[in-house]
Amino acid sequence: MSRKWRWAGAEVPIIGSDSFKLIEVSVSSSSIDLELQSHPNFIAPHADGYASCTLVGDPSLHLILRIHQSLPNTLDLLPLCFSRSFPSLGLRINFPCKLSSFAFLFELTSNVYSLCVLSLSGIVFLLKISANFSHYETYPIFPQQDLLEFNLFNYGDIPITSAAATFGSLVVGRNDGSVASFQLATHHPTAPGFIQELREDSGIGRLWGLMSRGRTVGAVQDVAIKEVQGKKLVYVLHSGGIFRVWDLSSRSRIFSHTITNLSVEGASSLKLWVGETNSGSSDIPLAIWYKYTSEVGMEAIDVCSLRSSWGKEPILSLEPSMLSVPMEEGSCIDVKLASDRIWILKDSGLAIHNLSHNNVEEAHCYALQEEFVADMLFQSSEHSSDDLLSITHSIVTSPKDYIVPFISSIFIRRLFHPGVHHNMVFRATLLDYNRQWTDSEFQSLTVDGLKKEIISLIEHEGIAESPLSIFYGWKNFCSRYFHHWCKNNKPYGLFVNHSTGAVGLLRKNSVSVFRDLEKIELLIDGSSEEFVDRPSSFGLEVLDDVSEHEILFEVLRCIASISQQLGKTASAIVYESLVGKPIISAEEIVPRLLKILETGYSSSVTALNISDLGADVAREKGLLDHKNLRKFSVDMLLSLLAVGKKAASWDRVLNVIESYLQFLVPCKIIQNSDSEIVLNLNTSILVQATSQIAKVMFESTLDVLLFVSYLVNISGQISMLHDDVVRIQLELIPMIQEIISEWLIILFFGTTPSESPAIEDFSSQLSSLQIDSNIEKRSWNEKLGKCDFTLAFILLLHSQNSTGDPSHILSRRLPNPQEVTGSVRGFTSWIIWGKTGEESSSFLRHSTQLALILLEHGQYEAAQCLLTLVEANSQKEKIFRSIQDTGGDWSVLQHLLGCCLLAQAQCGLPGILKEKKVTEAVCCFFRASSGQGACEALQSLSHNTGLPYLGLNGCLSSAAWKLQYYQWAMQIFEQYNISEGSCQFALAALEHVDEAVGPEDDNYDGNPQNESATSIKGRLWANVFKFTLDLNLLHDAYCAIISNPDEESKYICLRRFVIVLYERKATKFLCDGQLPFVGLAEKIERELAWKAERSDVFARPNPYKLLYAFEMQRHNWRRAANYIYQYSTRLRTEPLSKDHQQILLALQERLNGLSAAINALHLVHPAYAWIDPLLGQTSFQNENYPSKKAKKIVKEQPAGNDIQPQRLHSYIDIQKLEKEFVLTSAEYLLSMENVKWTFNGIDEAPLDLVDLLVQRNLYDMAFTVLLNFCKGSRLKSELERVFSAMSLNCCPTKVGSSYSGNDFRTHSLLLTSSKDEVVLHNSPDNTLTTKQHKANGQWETLELYLEKYKDFHAGLPVVVAETLLRMDSQIELPLWLVHKFKDGQRDRTKGMTGQESSPATLLRLYVDYGRYTEATNLLLEYIEAFASMKPADIINRKRPFAVWFPYTTIERLWHQLEELTKLGHMVDQCEKLKKILHGALLNHLMLQKVDSDDAISRFDQAVSFSNEAS
Repeated sequence: MSRKWRWAGAEVPIIGSDSFKLIEVSVSSSSIDLELQSHPNFIAPHADGYASCTLVGDPSLHLILRIHQSLPNTLDLLPLCFSRSFPSLGLRINFPCKLSSFAFLFELTSNVYSLCVLSLSGIVFLLKISANFSHYETYPIFPQQDLLEFNLFNYGDIPITSAAATFGSLVVGRNDGSVASFQLATHHPTAPGFIQELREDSGIGRLWGLMSRGRTVGAVQDVAIKEVQGKKLVYVLHSGGIFRVWDLSSRSRIFSHTITNLSVEGASSLKLWVGETNSGSSDIPLAIWYKYTSEVGMEAIDVCSLRSSWGKEPILSLEPSMLSVPMEEGSCIDVKLASDRIWILKDSGLAIHNLSHNNVEEAHCYALQEEFVADMLFQSSEHSSDDLLSITHSIVTSPKDYIVPFISSIFIRRLFHPGVHHNMVFRATLLDYNRQWTDSEFQSLTVDGLKKEIISLIEHEGIAESPLSIFYGWKNFCSRYFHHWCKNNKPYGLFVNHSTGAVGLLRKNSVSVFRDLEKIELLIDGSSEEFVDRPSSFGLEVLDDVSEHEILFEVLRCIASISQQLGKTASAIVYESLVGKPIISAEEIVPRLLKILETGYSSSVTALNISDLGADVAREKGLLDHKNLRKFSVDMLLSLLAVGKKAASWDRVLNVIESYLQFLVPCKIIQNSDSEIVLNLNTSILVQATSQIAKVMFESTLDVLLFVSYLVNISGQISMLHDDVVRIQLELIPMIQEIISEWLIILFFGTTPSESPAIEDFSSQLSSLQIDSNIEKRSWNEKLGKCDFTLAFILLLHSQNSTGDPSHILSRRLPNPQEVTGSVRGFTSWIIWGKTGEESSSFLRHSTQLALILLEHGQYEAAQCLLTLVEANSQKEKIFRSIQDTGGDWSVLQHLLGCCLLAQAQCGLPGILKEKKVTEAVCCFFRASSGQGACEALQSLSHNTGLPYLGLNGCLSSAAWKLQYYQWAMQIFEQYNISEGSCQFALAALEHVDEAVGPEDDNYDGNPQNESATSIKGRLWANVFKFTLDLNLLHDAYCAIISNPDEESKYICLRRFVIVLYERKATKFLCDGQLPFVGLAEKIERELAWKAERSDVFARPNPYKLLYAFEMQRHNWRRAANYIYQYSTRLRTEPLSKDHQQILLALQERLNGLSAAINALHLVHPAYAWIDPLLGQTSFQNENYPSKKAKKIVKEQPAGNDIQPQRLHSYIDIQKLEKEFVLTSAEYLLSMENVKWTFNGIDEAPLDLVDLLVQRNLYDMAFTVLLNFCKGSRLKSELERVFSAMSLNCCPTKVGSSYSGNDFRTHSLLLTSSKDEVVLHNSPDNTLTTKQHKANGQWETLELYLEKYKDFHAGLPVVVAETLLRMDSQIELPLWLVHKFKDGQRDRTKGMTGQESSPATLLRLYVDYGRYTEATNLLLEYIEAFASMKPADIINRKRPFAVWFPYTTIERLWHQLEELTKLGHMVDQCEKLKKILHGALLNHLMLQKVDSDDAISRFDQAVSFSNEAS
């Protein structure tokens, strides 16, 4: 039997139907032991994935039963409520055994269901289930009181082949052909009458019938139960073609027939379907599935009717077959039957046959989602994904680095397209890449989070930044994804609403409905014969005659050729370039695509193919592409020439194209109802269907644009007139571009997932949405950021539907295909035309309303994309200038665009991207303020939209309006902490203050506080100061201060400026000499001083140092010295912590401060080189600062050349500062040695400090203190004390010394006596070695300082020597010390004369301390030197008083030697010394006598000579 197929519709997945929340409950069975003993396949066939749907009670509620092949022990009970949204709460029941495909659900009472399930082993489970599934969250085990189970094996061991159920009864068909009914509602399984056999005979004959039934009736193939005329009838199909009907109530057979009139001989029946009957019809529709035995692999479904007559006895008759639908083996999945139509679900699509018309053979075919998903993921054979890479490389001229993210964006967008995105499929695909998540982790992923995971996965698999590697990574991912999509969305069955003709599809993990195709879809898919014969079915009434129909068909064929040549990837590239991150401008896309049509792919594609395929394969591929291109060009040229010839003129062809464009324009439907949209399953259907239709319309319109542009390019080859070319360029192309923009926006809304609300802004969004009082709206807000919640759902919150329109889809029931398509028309009409369908503003005004809806819900990026598309489209229109100049719509668009960009800049974007957004937002706000009518238009914006309220009132002048608007923009940028934008608008507002605030009244209409111009400027300059300070533009901030005309505001800003400089450690800025202080120097100094007084003394940066630098830069030396001295004073007087490092730091800072003060005063004239520490100290009067006596003020005289200025009694000059510096230095050195000393002033010499310094060997510092504080004899006496102490440090023992020094001193390097030397050299103590170095250092130190300071006191060597000898009379004095005595008398001819440190003094010390040998030797040394002088020196020796020897000391030496001799001590040695001394003295005296005599004689001669001369 011939048949006609026509595509009539497509599957529409219900978005979110893969996201049921399941509550698991387990059934415990008492029949498990019995099951194990029974036949494992007592019931056939096995459940290889089964689903059914039951309408219960409410017409909007369907309950789905689903058994998965992977979970054979589990049954899912899922509520599909069209008055609610996903995710819904489902129930997963775990049974103890594998289930068959027989499961039945009935409604017992309101909200109580009865579920009957059969296991493969024959156990029947009857469960009473509450409609409130949440009730089972607390029951891990199904309640036993609601469970009834029995084993069919107990009622016969014959295998069961089929089963059916109705309320209260279960009917099973067995392998032997018998049929049994179980009374579930009225009998207990153990009660008599629970099972009843459906038999033909009664009485005695019943036994014979039972015995003969096995030979006359084949096995039961299928069983069905339907109620007709109040009677429950059981329809039984046996093998061999026997068909019987039983009355269930009487258990009697009322019809039996052997079906022999099959369309093909030799067919066996497999399954039976009984359709619903109309109330007024006597025909019962039947459908039987046959398998042809004569033709392998062929099957068919025959449709016939069972005519019935219900009198006293029912009379049934089987009518001939009215329809036979052949199909391939295994392709039939499910069938639903009604009195007027049949739905056949095959793996290739859904076929609907209308049985009520005479032409029952015509079928309407609905495409399944597999075809759509394959097309989206480039998996279909005709749409190779290779075209995507080739076209992208051909049209891109920018660096190839941009290709990788562009291609990735296309794949990501298509993977998340509604109908393609599926949660379980994503998890299964990512599992292939070893990416695993728990249920909670995966559910918590937002769109952005999942995108990042996928992109990182692809980049990890491929080579980074390699387009080819990344492309193949995406290609492999999409291939895996499509495989899992088909596996996880296997079609299970249909469910229909017979009253409305609505049909749904149950898949493994999702649910779908079907929609009718739009006219344009029918037009594209229609055949040539249908196109010409039935133009009305395609809506072509606008075309005049058949010839125009033929012209349009040829045009469509040419359009299809272009589309096929470029492939479907071209539309993906165009869409991504318009709404994504473009790598090419929108104006260049079409020309470059046309270049591919004319010259083929670029050379970069050839290079890419060579690297991928190799040179030989790439060459062959290039030749094939070139051959296809030439064929396309020739075919297109011939086809276009034929079209032009058929139309006689291209003007007529263009008229046909223009008429065709009317099909592409979104429908306009005037909405007249304000009913509120509720989020339910039908809204999900509407969004999905809208995205499908918008995609087709967008691609179709784009194909038309490519076609007419191609006509322009080859206009010379097809003899097109110049006027026709101009018409295309000026009329058709702008019209097509506008249509593309409209469908692009609709497609964008339908496919773009919503953004997640910002966490920090959630409360404000909640307030602006006002959703806390509406549960439905609150559930919408919770879905923001989810993959299955697109922007179209947000628009539906504000969409008003028309109750009178047949496209009304928002009813709470399963929609039929016509309603789905009709509702899309209404929704798209509202998006483009608004509620009233007005065209006055060319979509511009309504687009701003859509943008406001998106902004209200925090969809900033989407709103920006929408407004950008509308702006770009408006710029292409001829009325763009008029739009900009009137009405204010353009200003509103720019204003909203600025708000979008500003909000995005606040959402954690990286630095460069954020700066770009801020810059663009600033430009948008400036543009918004410059449009005509901007003031009135922007005032009309509702403050309930979530945007910051403008607060504009009344009609303002241009300057007043801009002043107010710029201040608003300034505040908004400030609110988002974007100081750069705030500063620009504050400066812009300042330009309009003078013009806005008139000089007469000094106020304007937008100034309710009647601020003066000065006050406004002061406030704005203060804001400029704040923003530039936030941006760390210190110079600009200072310029804002000095530009501020409001003195009070200026002073506040100045104080803030100083504080911020301190906080940012940028105080150097004040002292670099780059700032023009212009009268602010004193104020700056006052603020710095105020800050210094109230800051911690250790603050960094230090305010006193800043004041010092500030004053030094201004050449105020005395002020600089004063401030830095205050710093030093605070360090000295304020209590410090006990931390040693902190103390050292304070002392070092004091030294630095004193040094800086001294240096500063050195720059002042000596007459004024002093400071007053009490100046500016009034703020220091607290407990940490010592009180000062009242200073005596002396009237200061004018300074002149001869007049010394009078000073204050509390002055401090350089000398005092230097003294304090010395004491502080000493204190610092002592602190380094952990010695504490307290500063007590500089009035008296700190002798205790000197003692401490000497004890710590800090001799330099000790001498410095003495030289600064002691003079004259005081200095000499203190020097003697110090050197005496230093000498003691060199001695082996220092008993009785006030300078304790170290506890032990070494002896080895000292010039000790021989006795000591022997002892020390024999000592085995190795520790003496180190101490020897220390002792040696003490001698060197003593020698150094003695040489340095002997000029201050010549007797210091005597002090040293006497100290050493007093401590140890036998000590050997160092040679350098002895030389100090001898070097004082260089001329040995004069004897032992000299200053304090003379040889005579040394001789006296030797005699005093019993060093007689050394004394004798010293005396002999000088006597011999006296006696052995040169002849030239003898004359000088003989002069009077020229020679002196300490004869008294010599006499004492002689006397001491005699005393020792008398006492018997060292008699020999003394005698020897006396003898030597006697001889030396005798010779010396004799020489002295001779010299005396000579001197007397010369004297006498001189006298006589003098007398003679006179």
